[in-house]
Amino acid sequence: MGTSLAALTAILLAPPPTSRPSPAPSVGIIDMHVHAYASDERWTARIGNPVTGQAMVATDENAHRAATFAAMKRTHIVKAVVSGDDYDAVLRWKQAAPDHVFVSYGFDDPTRVDLDFLRKEKAVGRLDVIGEVGSQYEGIAPNDPRMEPIYALAEELDVPLGLHLHPGPPGATSIGYPKIRPSLGDPLLLEDVLVRHPRLRLYIMHAGWPFLENLIALLNAYPQVYVDVAVIDWTKPRKEFHRYLRGLVEAGYSRRILFGSDQMVWPEAIDMSVAAIQSADYLSPKQKSDIFYHNAARFLRLEPATPVAPKGAMETLPR
Repeated sequence: MGTSLAALTAILLAPPPTSRPSPAPSVGIIDMHVHAYASDERWTARIGNPVTGQAMVATDENAHRAATFAAMKRTHIVKAVVSGDDYDAVLRWKQAAPDHVFVSYGFDDPTRVDLDFLRKEKAVGRLDVIGEVGSQYEGIAPNDPRMEPIYALAEELDVPLGLHLHPGPPGATSIGYPKIRPSLGDPLLLEDVLVRHPRLRLYIMHAGWPFLENLIALLNAYPQVYVDVAVIDWTKPRKEFHRYLRGLVEAGYSRRILFGSDQMVWPEAIDMSVAAIQSADYLSPKQKSDIFYHNAARFLRLEPATPVAPKGAMETLPR
């Protein structure tokens, strides 16, 4: 029997279980990278957590949504950007928890996107974000001309765009993603895009791993760009994740880093992602609260943007 919307909302808003202490800070968290599904072959195959081996806790849409909401409550996530290949499934998440879900339209192939449909969704107030844009899985570079209508639309509608830059799971080309290429995840491929679209509200998903130095160069040149740390915060060895995150922080970009989980079909990945940030002893409490909440709040315009330095001055703060 399916879980009712009222029951799902109750799960999200209920007090966290006393048997499982939360790893989250007192500040709320915004998760910029959550997935919804109507169906998924991994549910059928009962694929356990790829890091811990934990058996699946949910194997259909309703159970997965309920388990993800429970994980959000457990870790103090107050809002989440939710996307998926099935837009209707995302809208069902919004219906279940309207105050907690930002609706995002995800896709891989930009040539199959109905731009007028997205304009209408924005006009009626349903569309909040465009992404996850997984064009890298289609072998399409960020600066490919096929992407240009997507960037132009995001700028026209003034909605954030989340772009996947990551080589995918280990052995991706041999396990179902034959078109993906790691070289297409280089953040510097976005340079001309950002010059053409200076008002594009872009966040680079997965922080462009493993191109740390190129990402820093891009952040330095284009203060409007943010990054999320989704998936690398729970699938990468902790030491590697901290090497990458610390590099961004020590380069001066702690105010441009967004928390994300990319929980996919494993809701417990949310707990793992939060714990990874919490374990970063080189982050100050303010830097943690910025990464968990305030950076995303500014990016999503829930909080006022920080004023920038005078024109011509050196600055790394977000515009």
